[in-house]
Amino acid sequence: MPRRYDPGRRQRIIDAAIRVVGRDGIAGLSHRTVAAEADVPVGSTTYHFATLEELLVAALRQANEGFGRVLAELLPEGGDGDLAADLARALGKWLAGERTGVELEYELYLAALRRPALRPVAAEWTEQGAALLARRTDPVTARALLALMDGICLQVLLTGGSYDEEYARATLARLIP
Repeated sequence: MPRRYDPGRRQRIIDAAIRVVGRDGIAGLSHRTVAAEADVPVGSTTYHFATLEELLVAALRQANEGFGRVLAELLPEGGDGDLAADLARALGKWLAGERTGVELEYELYLAALRRPALRPVAAEWTEQGAALLARRTDPVTARALLALMDGICLQVLLTGGSYDEEYARATLARLIP
């Protein structure tokens, strides 16, 4: 039987992995669960991703793109507005969206603590986020702002509380020279 040409299969597998982790957590991720979710044979998942680590790396890279797009959109290069207000608005937009996606991104991001293969991807996101912020401030402040934004997001997610944009703006403003 000839092999079926399916150029979108790899992407469907990544999308399925993100859905599985979003629904069942990383513990629920296996080649079998992803294949079932993507409606592909298990052999397709192992063909495109020999290990679950490779699949998690691809999923984390894709998940990281979401907040990066929000930041890039709300922090245009050369912008000169109130940076703290712009960042607080970006966090609000991010947290106001589908919470499952935000939770998924942090679950994948924090998985790097136990899975060394994910660390370079988490580091890439930190570098990209800091570079976006450094367009409006110095590099040290950019990293501090990114760390504070991560902390605010994690507190909102872990407590189930609502996001307070004014609190975020005031707190972020304390770090901006």
